Amino acid sequence: MKKSNIFGSDGQRELNPDWFTGRVWMKVLSEGLGFSKQDMYHVHFEKGARTKLHRHDGSQVLIVTEGRGSLVTYESDGAGSDSFGIRETGTVPLSTGDVVYVPENTLHAHGSADAAATFSHIAVNNLPCGVGEYVTVWYESDGDRVTGQI
Repeated sequence: MKKSNIFGSDGQRELNPDWFTGRVWMKVLSEGLGFSKQDMYHVHFEKGARTKLHRHDGSQVLIVTEGRGSLVTYESDGAGSDSFGIRETGTVPLSTGDVVYVPENTLHAHGSADAAATFSHIAVNNLPCGVGEYVTVWYESDGDRVTGQI
């Protein structure tokens, strides 16, 4: 048995700015724990920070540890792989203690609810079929159209 802790700066790193609006920090919790079917992270969004539109090839569970945020889901019109239209299909407000399940290949974005609120969650990324590598595809969006992969 091994353990990790969501607090403290050991293992904490700033994330790729192409994937987020604003500053976001992440601590990998699953490193060294011997997980083989999930990756687990503690992610902190500074005020107003959010992810860009993305999808995962495996499911994801978000467990809110601090603040107020939201999860927004989208649907594509399937027009093409590099540019396609999207429409918002739902918004889930999130606050400390909430747990939300995101099915595989769901277009979504999540993060701080507004410019006055920080937000943190634990993300548990479940490998597709429990094997292989968990793949996240990030997209650049200009409103109602996705203009390509990042």
